[in-house]
Formats: sequence, structure tokens, C-alpha cells
Amino acid sequence: MPITRRTIAGRSVNPVGLGCMSLSWAYGTPPSDQDGARLLERALELGYDNLDTARIYGLGHNETLIGKTLAAKRDQFFLASKTGIIVDGDKRRIDCRPATIRTALEESLRLLQTDRIDLYYLHRRDFTVPIEESIGALAELVSEGKIGSIGLSEMSAETLRKAAAVHPIAAMQTEYSLMTRNPEIAVLDACRELGTTFVAFSPVARGALAGGYHEEAELEAKDLRRNMPRFTGANWQANRTLIDRFEAIAAREGVTPAQLSLAWVLSRGDHVVTIPGTANIAHLEENITRWDWEPAPAVAAELDTLINRETVAGGRYSEAMQRTIDTEEFA
Repeated sequence: MPITRRTIAGRSVNPVGLGCMSLSWAYGTPPSDQDGARLLERALELGYDNLDTARIYGLGHNETLIGKTLAAKRDQFFLASKTGIIVDGDKRRIDCRPATIRTALEESLRLLQTDRIDLYYLHRRDFTVPIEESIGALAELVSEGKIGSIGLSEMSAETLRKAAAVHPIAAMQTEYSLMTRNPEIAVLDACRELGTTFVAFSPVARGALAGGYHEEAELEAKDLRRNMPRFTGANWQANRTLIDRFEAIAAREGVTPAQLSLAWVLSRGDHVVTIPGTANIAHLEENITRWDWEPAPAVAAELDTLINRETVAGGRYSEAMQRTIDTEEFA
């Protein structure tokens, strides 16, 4: 049965959206503003109607690029952004105090050249502020019409339930792919129970399941993956064996590795959408071309057996980064 369109905050969207981070930051040298704008324009042409950004992506560069490029086409897409990770010079902190949230939103509206953001996330849990206080501040912004709905990112099922007791939570965004199964502990079910859309970021495992990254030496010096245990050293060599077998399954099924990875994520439930990121127009086209294809149950089971939390080597974050994450972890 083909995958159909899905909803976030009552809005119908293509289940394959666009994570915009790579246009400004994270995986090596980002594209020029001209090339980034060209990719955003092409995304709308292809049918991408769910664009995801955040203040921290390029320290405002990503929101600025989207605003300059797409302000005149604002009604053609669902727009999500995030706050909560604050950078002051060389210092970084998590700050979800009500006053900070409001100030950050006003700046995002200015950079994005819009009077509303459809979905506004808390990017991380601020353990110094009760989640109820942060959600209360966001609820005020909903009432004022400055944001359409509230989201959480990288948070637990327990936090989601506390937040939802204050105001409906439209979306929970967390890393999810064959290589990262943490949402299966509790968050996927909690989202289904509460009517919250689950937004899977890094659904192609930060490129590992997209067929384009094979050797650690390919990573640029500032590539975030150099600080992620599963992408380096012996861990990566072990994971390459799994990925080679995964790519063979994709070839057998007549799809690309990225398309197979996205289809597996979307098969996890009709409340799941994905936001693969890319700075490459060919990959942009590839990711959405087979958006409605679903692997047969036997193929999904084969993938589950091949790549899972028991077979993948290395964690997804360093120990220091992991301490800032509220998601459930496997023992």
C-alpha cells in the first residue's frame, strides 16, 4: 500500500520534508548563498512543502537565507524553526526561559521575513526550567498568532506528556533511522497516543544510509560526524559492513539506498514524517522521487534484522553532547 500525505498541526504535508541545516552548517563546507537559494527554489518546485530550520543553523544564516529566498512564496510551505540553543561568542548554552523564548522568536520572525512560524520547537530540554513554564510561554505566542503550533526536539516521552498537559504538542522531532532506534523505546508510542506528529531528523543516518559516504577520510575537518563515535575508527569500519549489505538490498529492490532508508522510516507509522537534509540538488530530487513507495513487510523485517541497536557499533553522540539530550537511552 503506497504511503500517503500526512499531517502536522492539522496541515497536510508531503511525508518527505526538507531539513535545511546543511545549507548553512554542520557537514563540512556549506554551499554559497546563491546555490542554497537555488536548492530552496527547486525544493518548492519538486513538491517539498515542509521546511525545517533553526536559529542555531549558521547562527541565523539559515533563517536569513530562507527569508530572502522564499518570503514571497511564504504561503506555499509549512515553516518550522527552533529555539533553545543559544550561542554567545564562543559559549553555548541551553536556555528555554520564557523571556528568552520570546526574544528569540521575534528575531526569527525578522530573519525569516514573516509574521508567523507554523511550528516552533524547543530545540533541547532546559533542565533548569520546568517544561511547563516554557510551554506556557509558547502557548502565549500561539494565542498572539506569532506561531501556529508547538514542538519539542530530542525530548523524552515523559517530557512530552508534561508538556501536552499544558498545551497540545504538534510535533516531536528526534533522530530516527535504522541506525538510531531510541524513539522505539517510548516516544513513537507516546506521539501516537497524544496525536503528536513524529518528525524524524537524520532519517538516512547522517548520510551513512544514503550511499555517498564510505570512508572516514572523506569527512572535512569541521564535519560534525568526526565527533560522533559511530562514524570513526573501528566503529565505522564495523558499520560499513552493515551498510554494504543494506546497499545490496536497495539495489535488489530497485531503489537507491536513501530511498530505502526513508521508506523504512515512514513505514513505522502514519504519524511519522521525515526531514532529510541535503545541500545537493540531485539528492534533493532523489529523496522525494519515491516518497509514496513502501517496502514489503518482509523487506522491512530484513532491514530490522540487519541494522538495529544491537548490530550498530558506537553511540550517536559524544558523552558531553549526550548529557544535553533528554531522549530515552537503551541500557
